[in-house]
Amino acid sequence: MKKTSFSSTNRMMILENMKEATYDILIVGGGITGCGIALDAASRGMKVALVEMQDFAGGTSSRSTKLVHGGLRYLKQLEVKMVAEVGKERAVVYENGPHVTTPEWMLLPIYKGGTFGKTSTSLGLRVYDFLAGVKKSERRKMLTPSETLVKEPLLKREGLKGGGLYVEYRTDDARLTIEVLKEAVKHGADAVNYAKVEKLLYEQGRISGAMVVDQASRKSYMIRAKKVVNAAGPWVDSLRDMDGSKKEKHLQLTKGIHLVFDQGKFPLKQAIYFDTEDKRMIFAIPRDGKTYVGTTDTVYKEDMLHPRMVREDKDYVLAAIKFMFPALNIKEEDIESSWTGVRPLIFEKGKSASEISRKDEVWLSDSGLITIAGGKLTGYRKMAETVVDLIGKMLLKDFQVKFGACKTKGLPISGGDIGGSKNLPAFVAKKTEEGQRIGFPKEIASSLVSRYGSNIDKLYRIAENVQAKGTKLALPMDIHVQLLYAIREEMAVTPLDFFIRRTGALFFQINWVQKWKGKVLDVMARELFWTKEMKEMHRIQLEKHIKDAVTVMEDDG
Repeated sequence: MKKTSFSSTNRMMILENMKEATYDILIVGGGITGCGIALDAASRGMKVALVEMQDFAGGTSSRSTKLVHGGLRYLKQLEVKMVAEVGKERAVVYENGPHVTTPEWMLLPIYKGGTFGKTSTSLGLRVYDFLAGVKKSERRKMLTPSETLVKEPLLKREGLKGGGLYVEYRTDDARLTIEVLKEAVKHGADAVNYAKVEKLLYEQGRISGAMVVDQASRKSYMIRAKKVVNAAGPWVDSLRDMDGSKKEKHLQLTKGIHLVFDQGKFPLKQAIYFDTEDKRMIFAIPRDGKTYVGTTDTVYKEDMLHPRMVREDKDYVLAAIKFMFPALNIKEEDIESSWTGVRPLIFEKGKSASEISRKDEVWLSDSGLITIAGGKLTGYRKMAETVVDLIGKMLLKDFQVKFGACKTKGLPISGGDIGGSKNLPAFVAKKTEEGQRIGFPKEIASSLVSRYGSNIDKLYRIAENVQAKGTKLALPMDIHVQLLYAIREEMAVTPLDFFIRRTGALFFQINWVQKWKGKVLDVMARELFWTKEMKEMHRIQLEKHIKDAVTVMEDDG
């Protein structure tokens, strides 16, 4: 069977092909966990299918704090093994995709009466560096109060005893997820978004696949597989209910929100990890002319598909900003955008939302349904390795088919094939020059190369083809090219896929979204053959999400 390209226009064809095949693994869930499993399995030679009821990274995996971090705060909870494992994984994730992950020096200010004292911070960061295997150039540095204020003058001065400086890794969570999936597709995986599992299939009491409904056409597809993996994030219990296997352990969903400010209002120089008044920890991070702050951590029992920020969430983060950056006088009207996400944690009796462990667990039901629950963005590759190792043993036992060991530790993800992080600056410089020769301004070319990595040649080819046709464009060339690439190479189906998951613009460039939303709708309507009714439906959905990003609900009800 000829491989069909990962294009929005090929979704129906891919689904038609999927119903004709029998897969080694069917993965339900297109977040970072499911996509990581798809890449691990496909790179070992397994025949892989993945279905996602929303867009890829449409849930938790586009709504995190956007850090590949080791979880310093988990040392306080003595989660030593988890800190060691995910700490080491940061560097692996970075090397495999340096275009979507970058080291970020994080400042931990130390205050009189705070969670961390000077001695405990120094010791904690030293242990953290040791557990995470941090290279010498990125090991922790302890700062005096004056050195701390040089790093970030906006910090509260009263009671400041110094600071600890250590390295975390900043990422674009949604693009990381999509690049992992594209690499899985390159290795032979079949993947489709907006394809919801409505029913599980069984043969002689054993799970054998799923009935999937395309959310656009409402057509049903029976997809058969030797093993089925439930990697549905916040929805894993829904699938376990379908399987009749939700017993004993279950999820505890928690909600986290982030607020975004323009640097003109919140001119943060340095990423900060700081104490709130109630002794929780929260991040403030500068990014691309903006500063974002979060996250909250509250038990959540409402709509998982469309979590919303409520007034209590917003007020909590604003109070935390006022507490740590009192000179700023940040107000509600200074909020430019926001996002809200739901974390699927494993319930632990007697623990508050912020105390629940972020560790992952694998559960196997009587029917053979494999569920992966919990976990952190940083640990996605190791989680995938654990699940695929288990599946490999099961396939050998049940079908006498043998697959090799995990290959992903040194496997670049899509866009990451540039020879590792050490070659990134030279690669960006070279490809920026190529972009300038095509006609992109230097700053825009550099931004495109930094976002798309080694896939930049595909975008340049699209640009050259558009120029050769002499097409009159409604959008600036860089936006037009990114949109066509998202449709043709990343299965973007809706404007929200483009503005949230493919570019992050709804969170970090909301004015840009407002400016170009109409023209983006026009181009997508033409490329994807929308009717007037479909175009209007997508316009309404986009307007709703723009409104949600800048407004609050009064309560969770």
